[in-house]
Amino acid sequence: MSVKLALIALSAAASLLPFQAMAQQKADVLIRHATVVDVEHARTIPDQAVATVGEKIVAVGNDAEVAKAWAATRQVEGKGRFLIPGLWDMHMHFGGGPELAEENKALLPLYVAYGITTIRDCAGDMAYDVLDWRQQIADGKLFGPRLLTSGPKIEGIKPVWKGTLETGSEADVDAAVAKLVALKVDFVKITDSTLKPELFLYAVRKVRAAGLRASGHIPMALTVGQAVDAGISSIEHLSYAYKAGVKDEARIAADFGAARIDRAQAQAELAAGFDPATAMASYAKLRDRNVFVTPTLNIERTLAYLDSDDHSKDAFLAYIGPGIRKTYQWRIDRAAKATPAEIAARHEQYRKTAAVMPLLEKAGVTIMAGTDAGFLNSFDYPALALHQELALYVKNGLTPAEALSAATRAGPKWFGVLDRYGAVETGKQADLVLLDRNPLEDITATQSIDTVILRGTVEDRATLDRLLAEVKAKVAKWDAEAAKK
Repeated sequence: MSVKLALIALSAAASLLPFQAMAQQKADVLIRHATVVDVEHARTIPDQAVATVGEKIVAVGNDAEVAKAWAATRQVEGKGRFLIPGLWDMHMHFGGGPELAEENKALLPLYVAYGITTIRDCAGDMAYDVLDWRQQIADGKLFGPRLLTSGPKIEGIKPVWKGTLETGSEADVDAAVAKLVALKVDFVKITDSTLKPELFLYAVRKVRAAGLRASGHIPMALTVGQAVDAGISSIEHLSYAYKAGVKDEARIAADFGAARIDRAQAQAELAAGFDPATAMASYAKLRDRNVFVTPTLNIERTLAYLDSDDHSKDAFLAYIGPGIRKTYQWRIDRAAKATPAEIAARHEQYRKTAAVMPLLEKAGVTIMAGTDAGFLNSFDYPALALHQELALYVKNGLTPAEALSAATRAGPKWFGVLDRYGAVETGKQADLVLLDRNPLEDITATQSIDTVILRGTVEDRATLDRLLAEVKAKVAKWDAEAAKK
């Protein structure tokens, strides 16, 4: 090579250096060498790097290529680990009265420590506190998962549930819906303690007309199909999906509504009347109307077996405040009064109800993971319960991939934000969980959490352990104070 050509080559090489330096972009976080779990397609993609800026994922791809293009102030080593989207618990409750506000607030870090980056509060008796926490979390003033809430639920006059919007007429329902719209709730919960069946249907229609999603407990005097026709958006608790599969559901509902049979008889007839063909036709309607089902299977099983499962030494009780633990007692006392025949019937009904899971999946109904965890629901522990819920899905016929989808994609899909959540992809929210094991092979791997990325901020294992320790210390202090009273 001539001296002239050598100088030209050297000059060209030198001119590339500043360009390469400029081409490398700055990220806040860079996760290296991780195996990304593509939940939608039930597959894993090895040796991936993920770059985030603020709350957004800005790059996902081959590790060497992404690392060449992006530099970051914080790197997370993902070699040998599996990266999934953040988990969503789509049915939990805060409650127990304003005096338990601090105990409820202490649950928020638990969700993060267990990889749950979004929760859906389905109403309790402290709705206005929860609405305030929602805003504080959004503003960065309170640490916790993204919080979505129904605010106060719609009910009838003098219901068993406290903190509700009581309605006895269409005008009352109109006022309640207007109030919820003004509160900017994320969806609406409607329950049936004293709400008239016709007002339940009216409320569902009004909620949908207001542009909100409607969820709730369907009155015994109505069929599930009537609630679906009115526009209900999700069915909470698998027992209602079971009811939709009963061949004589319409006749039983009518007889109960006309007081020809009482609740106990109606429940007995429903328990004995399930028909797979009827169920599949009903579930096809749920699929076609885009109605999701939240099974809350963990609380169904926990309550069914209160007679035989000893929870007194559950390690997780150390994270639950004494006031919330006290609310567990009413279900414990009620279960203790059951006769041997009633206990056997309860066990059998749980098994029948759980068997509905694969039928829903086969029909194409979207199953949405939720736990019913919170006050009142004995030993259904906030945060931990979601992982137990997913294990029950697999035990009762779903694949690990289907269960994982129920906890990562179904929630965003229900809220219409699947374009922003539910996948490890460029442009999506930086809510991520790095696991030590592959959840597509074993769903219990969702508990093998190494790191949580919440809104783009890295919470490593040491930080997560510190969060758990802080909650445990708070509970121990409250226990000590309660013991002095």
